Amino acid sequence: MIENIEILKITASVLALAVAIIGHEIMHGWIAYTYGDNTAKIQGRLSINPINHIDPVGTILIPAVLYFTHAPFLFGWAKPVPVDIATVIRNKGYGGAIAVALAGITYNLLLATFFATILPLFTNLQNIFDIFILYFLAQSIMINVVLAVFNLWPIPPLDGSQALLYLSQMLGWHKFGEIYSKIYPFGMIILFAILFTPGVSNILFAPVGWILNLILPSQILQ
Repeated sequence: MIENIEILKITASVLALAVAIIGHEIMHGWIAYTYGDNTAKIQGRLSINPINHIDPVGTILIPAVLYFTHAPFLFGWAKPVPVDIATVIRNKGYGGAIAVALAGITYNLLLATFFATILPLFTNLQNIFDIFILYFLAQSIMINVVLAVFNLWPIPPLDGSQALLYLSQMLGWHKFGEIYSKIYPFGMIILFAILFTPGVSNILFAPVGWILNLILPSQILQ
């Protein structure tokens, strides 16, 4: 029975992560598509088929390491959905480009809020299916909030950095944009340095707790 529950938890976690990260990427392409850019659609990246979105490191390796090292939460990423941002800017300006950059984060926050709203409906466990749904919802809430906060960091190549760059261009802060663009080649190095520096990463992930306190029903938090 214990082994069955563990398999159930792993399956629910994998499914929750897939829904979070694949939906996140699809939303970038879908918003761009509504603004006249059909790049993602032509390449078949608006599909919900997970095979089209798997990134070996972000979708498989990183989540597996986090899970088996008993990290407090899971996160990862899917293969980025291609977007022709020049087309978006031409049709909708820099405001449209910011919307595309923040589309995945918006999706994650809305999904976490929805799941948090319905979570109390599944706390009266009757069978193994109820346990699966409850664990899926709980993992989904955590994963989506973590992904939203993580992607808001203004560190390349995360969504927050893209939104900040487009905002600087919209406001005419061209010098800031030039300087900011120079850190892009070092973004991944900075990102991993932060992730593996507990004190710094704990501070940057602090909003996760704030958001969970905001969206989770009071009876769940008690």
